[in-house]
Amino acid sequence: MTYQREFAKRLSVAVIGVGNHAYRNILPCLHHLPVKLKAVCDINEDLARVTAEQFGCKAYTSTAELYEREQLDAIFLCVSPKLHPQLAIEAFEAGLHVWMEKPVSLRAHEVERMIDMRNGFVAIVGFKKAFMPSTEKAIEIVQSEQYGNLQSMLAVYPMSIPVNGKQVLEEGRFVNWLANGVHPLSLMLAVGGDVEAVTVHQGRNGRSVCLLDFASGAVGNFHMASGPHPIEHYGFYGENWHLEIENSFRVKLQRGMPFEYNKTWNYAPPGTDTGAIVWEPQNHLATLENKALFTQGVYGEMMYFCECILQSRQPEKGSLEFALQLMKVYEAALLSEGKTIRI
Repeated sequence: MTYQREFAKRLSVAVIGVGNHAYRNILPCLHHLPVKLKAVCDINEDLARVTAEQFGCKAYTSTAELYEREQLDAIFLCVSPKLHPQLAIEAFEAGLHVWMEKPVSLRAHEVERMIDMRNGFVAIVGFKKAFMPSTEKAIEIVQSEQYGNLQSMLAVYPMSIPVNGKQVLEEGRFVNWLANGVHPLSLMLAVGGDVEAVTVHQGRNGRSVCLLDFASGAVGNFHMASGPHPIEHYGFYGENWHLEIENSFRVKLQRGMPFEYNKTWNYAPPGTDTGAIVWEPQNHLATLENKALFTQGVYGEMMYFCECILQSRQPEKGSLEFALQLMKVYEAALLSEGKTIRI
């Protein structure tokens, strides 16, 4: 780990939108990135001023004035998704790379517009679940030869889908299916790849399952649960092994055990090449591996953005193309009402 003050080359950046989320997650994460925070910008002048004083930078209430006065490489955008398309395109036109918090926008066609206006700049959306260490481990295992082809996956997360999905899209409403549904969806797409079709079944009590048909041939079940914490669970089932992510950070790989019906008697046979392997934070020292900024993927997504800029390469993870695929799944689920919607 290299800290901000130790990097030989750093990007000049500004944070646009310094509300509670940015203050708790985005600004603290800058300590670990190759950046110089030159300014913050927020329509709340008092909030921008006091935040700038704390972090030793300048305060603005206008992005136009910010871009005119500051020499920047990139911005971190943490505002309402209603404003993302407008502000991202404005930044591209100002010659800047853009990281923006999830969700990327309210509609898929707005993402297509951002792609058209990107003009070669790096643009990444903060789908933190796709950048968690547990997700990175899942991708590594699922793509390994020993795992066998991915057959199916299960995501359990507290969620519901509005029954009037078409009206939600037409009115441009910001609903929880978009605000938080992107978390499990982004993890599923990061591991499983592109989705070809979406089918939502909704019960009389309002709980739903969202079935995903992946281009690879795998199927996914997003089970929208209810209940207390821990709130989420993921399972990825291959031909040979299966892997689980519990409560975001505990990863368990099941490699199976020698088994012959009516004969096997030992559930812990000799050797270490069968059975389960578990990875999880140790939580006994004040080390980075135990901090939410790292276990939840916030550092991973923001560091990846900086690396892509410094290495002059387009992102493969969290890209606008990935965001567009996710938004198409989001819209299809709203329109399904029991029917299969092809993407």
